[in-house]
Amino acid sequence: MHEALVAAGLVVLTAGAVCGAAAIITGWILPGPGRAKVLRPKVWGYGTLIGMAGFGTFLFLGPLRGPDIRNAPFALTGMAVAFFGLYVQRQAMKPATKTSS
Repeated sequence: MHEALVAAGLVVLTAGAVCGAAAIITGWILPGPGRAKVLRPKVWGYGTLIGMAGFGTFLFLGPLRGPDIRNAPFALTGMAVAFFGLYVQRQAMKPATKTSS
């Protein structure tokens, strides 16, 4: 069972990283109801990559590594990074601010 969870986690993280990279490189985002809300696809892509790094840290250095309390800081750090990625994705739904020089 553990191998199946690891494989599923890798598939989800890889798919997310590919979608994030596609958004950064080409500006393309998966079709869906939230697509129209994203005003800055590259920022959304960076948020996705940050989130995938956080989720990967959480999963593979936290609960999937074992029930040892020494893994807790890695899991909490991973969650914090994943939430920061969600924050960056949320910023992609706002118009860019113009700075005056």
